[in-house]
Amino acid sequence: MGYELFGLPMIYYVSMVAKVLVVFVFVLLTVAYATYAERKIIGHMQVRLGPMRTGWHGLLQPIADGLKLFFKEEIVPSQSDKFAFLIAPIISLVPAFIGYAVIPFGETIEVAGYKIPLQIAGYYDTASGQVVDMNVGVLYILALASMGVYGIVLAGWSSNSKYSLLGGLRASAQMISYELAAGLAIISVFMLSESLSLQKIVADQANGAWYCFKQPLAFILFFICSLAEINRTPFDLPEAETELVSGYCTEYSSMKYAMFFMAEYANMVTVCAVTTTLFLGGWHGPAFLPGWVWFIAKVYFLIFVCMWIRATYPRYRYDQLMRLGWKVFLPLTLVNIIVTGIVVSLQS
Repeated sequence: MGYELFGLPMIYYVSMVAKVLVVFVFVLLTVAYATYAERKIIGHMQVRLGPMRTGWHGLLQPIADGLKLFFKEEIVPSQSDKFAFLIAPIISLVPAFIGYAVIPFGETIEVAGYKIPLQIAGYYDTASGQVVDMNVGVLYILALASMGVYGIVLAGWSSNSKYSLLGGLRASAQMISYELAAGLAIISVFMLSESLSLQKIVADQANGAWYCFKQPLAFILFFICSLAEINRTPFDLPEAETELVSGYCTEYSSMKYAMFFMAEYANMVTVCAVTTTLFLGGWHGPAFLPGWVWFIAKVYFLIFVCMWIRATYPRYRYDQLMRLGWKVFLPLTLVNIIVTGIVVSLQS
């Protein structure tokens, strides 16, 4: 461990690989059992039992679903663009996972005399005594969020199906409408923290109140707009089985369909992790539990809220969706920025 590579100790690279593996496995397991949890939670809310037959209380249902999809026949439409059709699920899935690189999920730990921050794209600088991370982490996440929709649009176009194409077009229009409002909603957080570094934003909330209390409107708007951006109910217009069969993934089957399914749930976990980091104090909490436990607890609570919303609200009409984004959320975010700017300038 005494060797160095590019000026950094080898334990830095070993810890980097370990953090990547831990986060990847955690997200995969969360995605798998989020499907089970959603079916059970919504079932109980609707006075049903949900999955019960596969394992004790249906606990093996995600494994059974994965095996079923793995062994189903792969179907590629004869008139589709084969290359685009095959690569679209990968384009949707990859950005959903690599967004976790900049999210801090715990305090700094010490291994073999080296301090290791619980953040993939971060390291401990012994000279300054601080964690160094990507200083534009929020922009990185916003950029990746806008990349995932390319896979959906490509899937809709390459399928050579009218239903799929309509689903892809809906997804692109919805992403533009709500990502604009989501990006403007968190500008107020930047104004308070004076940084785009997620480590700095979390540290500022540890020293004062969480930003969900300082910026309640921004918190609510960002969370709702993020749900719309990842096509969660009641904003699941790109799939809309009552109108478009299954939307952009109508022609997909087997593991290609499963990859779109995984991307949706991985994006939901990412949204909840980013919301936790920006507004709920990140991994900070009472000292009787480790920071990473608090982080997971907050993320899982927000995931439960997403499922609760799905069980409660019906799907919007498309004109209502667009009106809500452009005529309600966008003006509210602009008003919030102006009010925050006035308050910050008066305080300074």
